Amino acid sequence: MTTGPEPKQQKRQTDPSESHPRVPSMAEVERRQWHKGRWIVFIVALIVAIIVPYGVGRMLAMNDTQAIVDIVEPFDPNGMALVSWAITVAMFASLGMAVMETRRALWRVLFIIGLALEQLLAGIGMLRLNFWYSTYVVYGDSAAPINASNLGIIAAALGLAVFAVVYVGLLVVIRKDSRLNVLTRSWSALAMFFILEVITLAVVLLSGLSTIV
Repeated sequence: MTTGPEPKQQKRQTDPSESHPRVPSMAEVERRQWHKGRWIVFIVALIVAIIVPYGVGRMLAMNDTQAIVDIVEPFDPNGMALVSWAITVAMFASLGMAVMETRRALWRVLFIIGLALEQLLAGIGMLRLNFWYSTYVVYGDSAAPINASNLGIIAAALGLAVFAVVYVGLLVVIRKDSRLNVLTRSWSALAMFFILEVITLAVVLLSGLSTIV
């Protein structure tokens, strides 16, 4: 007696990922570890750029005062204020670009370099609340260019503070569907930052602060 073909049993379809979870590849593991290592290196470099150049600058001011005086004496105070302002603004701009473009390490490198230069100038100028007294004690009558350099750094910091207040105010006041919302975009915010920085520099230069200190 013949029988017909036995019906094929339907195999239950299962998701391979449920029974065999995907194991990350070596490349993915190395990539994740590399990102962590890169950020660790950046944080260490940030700490070093804050501490070491400032200490070196103060050491040069105390131990090689005449060499510092010989270097800065030919510079006009307005010129020294402009140099320190430009370095500090470039540092802030690099930080902003590093925040906007987190995948590019170039901006973080430029920020670290700018921070180190700014801290070196601050150390040479012994920048703090009563730096006029400190620079006069160390540099004497040659303190004017050093004080102007400190004022350039302070002007750049004030420009950043004004920008932060204005930008946050725009984010709060301007509605998302308003045409003025274009002012909160990254490129317009960067332009606003530079405009405010130039205004603060102009206040320092035109008011004569850099020449009377």
